[in-house]
Amino acid sequence: MKDESRRKPPVKKQRKGDLDDLKQELDIDHHKISVEELYQRFSTHPETGLTHAKAKENLERDGPNALTPPKTTPEWVKFCKQLFGGFALLLWVGAILCFIAYSIQASTVEEPSDDNLYLGIVLAAVVIVTGIFSYYQESKSSRIMESFKNMVPQFATVIRQGEKLTLRAEDIVLGDVVEVKFGDRIPADIRIIEARGFKVDNSSLTGESEPQSRGVELTNDNPLETKNLAFFSTNAVEGTAKGVVISCGDNTVMGRIAGLASGLDTGETPIAKEIHHFIHIITGVAVFLGVSFFIIAFILGYYWLDAVIFLIGIIVANVPEGLLATVTVCLTLTAKRMASKNCLVKNLEAVETLGSTSTICSDKTGTLTQNRMTVAHMWFDNQIIEADTTEDQSGVQYDRTSPGFKALVSIHETEDPNDPRHVMVMKGAPERILDRCSTIFIGGKEKLLDEEMKDAFNNAYLELGGLGERVLGFCDLMLPSDKFPLGFKFDCDDPNFPLTGMRFVGLMSMIDPPRAAVPDAVAKCRSAGIKVIMVTGDHPITAKAIAKSVGIISEGNETVEDIAQRLNIPVSEVNPREAKAAVVHGTELRDTGPDQLDEILRYHTEIVFARTSPQQKLIIVEGCQRMGAIVAVTGDGVNDSPALKKADIGVAMGIAGSDVSKQAADMILLDDNFASIVTGVEEGRLIFDNLKKSIAYTLTSNIPEISPFLAFILLDIPLPLGTVTILCIDLGTDMRKILRESPDFVLSLTCTSDNDKTFFETGNIRNFRS
Repeated sequence: MKDESRRKPPVKKQRKGDLDDLKQELDIDHHKISVEELYQRFSTHPETGLTHAKAKENLERDGPNALTPPKTTPEWVKFCKQLFGGFALLLWVGAILCFIAYSIQASTVEEPSDDNLYLGIVLAAVVIVTGIFSYYQESKSSRIMESFKNMVPQFATVIRQGEKLTLRAEDIVLGDVVEVKFGDRIPADIRIIEARGFKVDNSSLTGESEPQSRGVELTNDNPLETKNLAFFSTNAVEGTAKGVVISCGDNTVMGRIAGLASGLDTGETPIAKEIHHFIHIITGVAVFLGVSFFIIAFILGYYWLDAVIFLIGIIVANVPEGLLATVTVCLTLTAKRMASKNCLVKNLEAVETLGSTSTICSDKTGTLTQNRMTVAHMWFDNQIIEADTTEDQSGVQYDRTSPGFKALVSIHETEDPNDPRHVMVMKGAPERILDRCSTIFIGGKEKLLDEEMKDAFNNAYLELGGLGERVLGFCDLMLPSDKFPLGFKFDCDDPNFPLTGMRFVGLMSMIDPPRAAVPDAVAKCRSAGIKVIMVTGDHPITAKAIAKSVGIISEGNETVEDIAQRLNIPVSEVNPREAKAAVVHGTELRDTGPDQLDEILRYHTEIVFARTSPQQKLIIVEGCQRMGAIVAVTGDGVNDSPALKKADIGVAMGIAGSDVSKQAADMILLDDNFASIVTGVEEGRLIFDNLKKSIAYTLTSNIPEISPFLAFILLDIPLPLGTVTILCIDLGTDMRKILRESPDFVLSLTCTSDNDKTFFETGNIRNFRS
C-alpha cells in the first residue's frame, strides 16, 4: 500500500500549469554547465549514481517518470452532447411540444388526432439515430494520450549506489545515471557524459530524418540542437552512451508536447458555428410567428386551448425536421467519397471545415517532397550535370544499415585481375575532402590541383549549396601493391594507410525533391484563394529552394535577402514591406512577439518558416487564426501534434505519420501527398454550397407549409396539409435534393474563401423563392 501511495503523483499540478508556459521555448542550462557542476546539482556520481535513499526522496517529490493523462470526458457525457447539443435540442423542443399538444387534445377531445403523437415520435427517433451515429464517429478519435503512452519505454538500465539495475522506466528519477545502447528508447531527457559512436533517431520529435550523432561536447546553446542531450522516447540507433537524467515525465520535451497536444482548446468548427447561428434565427422566427398566431386566434374568439394548439403547431411547423439527418448523411457520404481519393476523414465536421480553409500550413518533408534523398546535380570534368529527380526514377534505394552507405572510407580490390592494387575511396564534406587531395581527375586525366581548379571547385560548391542541396565530395587513391599487397589487413579505426595525397573526383549534390503533383496543387490552392505557408524544421536555404520549386514562393516574388542581393546593399537597409515573400528562421521567431508575427503574416503573401520548434509551429497557427483565417495544418511527427490539434483542421500523413500525429488530426492523407488536400477542399466547398442550398430550400418550403394554418385560423378553411404530410415533405423531398446535388467545378476550384459567408443568407433564399 505504501508503494501504491507514492505513485500517486503530485505531477498532476505540473499538467495543470498554464498552457502559455508550455508554449514557451525550452529554457534550460543543463547542457551548458560543466559535468562537475551537473553532478553537484543533482547530487549524483558518474560511477555510483544516486543512493537508494536519494532516489526514493526524488521519486516522492517529483512523482513517477510518466506522462500524466489529462482529464477525460465520460462516454455518457459525450453521448448526451450528441443527443441534446446544437440542432438536436431544437428537434427535442419540437418533439416535446408535439407530445404536449397531443396531451391537450387527448384531455379535451374524445377521439383526438394522432398526428402530433406520430410527429413527436418521428422527431425523437431522428435525433436518437443521428445522435448515435455522430457519437460513434467521434468515439473513433480523441485518443492522443494513448499514442504518447505507446512511445514510452518499459525498462531502463540504471546505476544506483554502484549497482547496475534494470528498473521500470517510470521509476527513474532526476539525477539517475542511465546506460543506453542501440535499439533502446531513451527513458528520460539525459545529459550525455560518455558516448561511443552514439546516434539517435529524432525524427518523431524534430522531424529530422537522418540519425543525429550524440556526444559529450556542447555544440549549440539551443537545447534541441546541441549534441550533448538526448530526449525521452527517441530511439538509439547506433553505439552506446551513459547519461544523467535532467528531466522526467511531464517536464521532458516530449512531455511538454503531450501537454500541449492534449490540453489545447480546439473551439467550435465552422459548421457548428453556422448551425448555432441558424438555430438562433429559426427559433426567433418560430417563436415570433407562434405568438402572433396565438394572439390572432385569441382575438378572433378561439378557445384558449385551441389557441395554444395553434401556437405549438406553428412553432413545430418551423422546425426543419429533416435538416439534422440531411447534414449527417451528407457529411458521411462526402467522407466516403474522399476516402476513395486517399483522404480518410476521422471527424465528419472536418469535411466542411476543409472547404472553408483559407490558409494551409504545410510541413515540407514527405508532404511537399518525396521523402527520399535523390541525386540532383553532379560536378565533374569542371561542369555541372543535372540529374533526373522525378518520382519515376528508381535509383539505388538508400539503406542506412548498409556498411557501404555508412562508410566514409572504403578500400576495395580492383576489378582488373592483372592489377594487384587496392583502390581507396572517400566521401564527406567537400572542403575537407579537397584538403586531402593533391590532384584532380579532369577529362579522363589526372591533373595537379592548382588555384584555378580550387576556384572552379569553390564556385561549383557555392552554386550547388545555394540551391539548398546537400553536397558531398568524392576522392580516390590507388594504393601501391608493394606496401599493400592482396590480403593486407586494413584498420579503419587506427588507419594504417595514407589519408592524404588523394585524387579529387567530383561533387554530388542531393535533395529531397518535390512531388510531381504538388506545384499544380499549390497553384489550384492559390486560385481558390487559399494561402499556402511552409512550416519546416529544415534549413532555411533548403526550405526556400523547395518553396520556389513548388510555387509557394512564386517566380518574381523576392525575399528581403533577394532584394538586398539584387541591389547589392545590406539586408538591414531593405524595407521588409517591399518583399512579398519571406523566409523566417526559428531563432527570429523566438524573439518575435504576437504583434510582429501578425505583421509578417499580414504584409507577406508568400511565407516560409524554417528551423521551427513544436511550440513555434503552434504559435504560427494561432497567429493565422488571429488574422481571421480558417487554418489547415499538415504534419507527420510528434512535434506536429500541438499544431495539428490547434488547427481548425489537422491533416496527418498516413504512411510516414506517427501514431500521435494521426490521433491529433481530423483527416489522414493515405498517400502522404499534398495534392490530395485539394480534393478535400473541392469536396468541402461542394458540401458547403449544398448545405446552404438545402437550408434555403428548407426555409422556403416552410412558407407554403405555414400558409394553410394561417388560412385555417383567419378564413376557417379546412387544413389541406396534415402534420404527417408536412413531415413526409420535410424528411423526403428536402433530403433528396441535397444528396443528389452534383459538383459545381467552377465553384469547387476557383471560388475564393470568405470566412464571413454563412449558410443563412437572405439573397439565397430569395433566389430559391423566385
